[in-house]
Amino acid sequence: MTFDEKDLELIALKVTEALKPHLKPCGRHQEPDVIMTIEGLSQYLSVSKKWIYEATSTRSIPHFKLTNKQLRFKKKDIDGWIDSLKRTAINEPTSKLRLIK
Repeated sequence: MTFDEKDLELIALKVTEALKPHLKPCGRHQEPDVIMTIEGLSQYLSVSKKWIYEATSTRSIPHFKLTNKQLRFKKKDIDGWIDSLKRTAINEPTSKLRLIK
């Protein structure tokens, strides 16, 4: 069986799309000392920019301001903050969850 270039491109595209959910992102955003902007943090946390502005104004999220009042966030500080928000389960699962056990 012979494939032409168009067929190979289509196959490569489908394989890439099928593998995307299973691949870990790489690059500079995986490094702990990355500094993010409002836009970057918004994407990283999947929240709105408005939420970030409110969280910084109440000082509930770690951040720093540059001299021109632009907000910046260290990834390792944000990751630590996220870890501090974890809640442990205190009750035994009930109803349908118990059946899975």
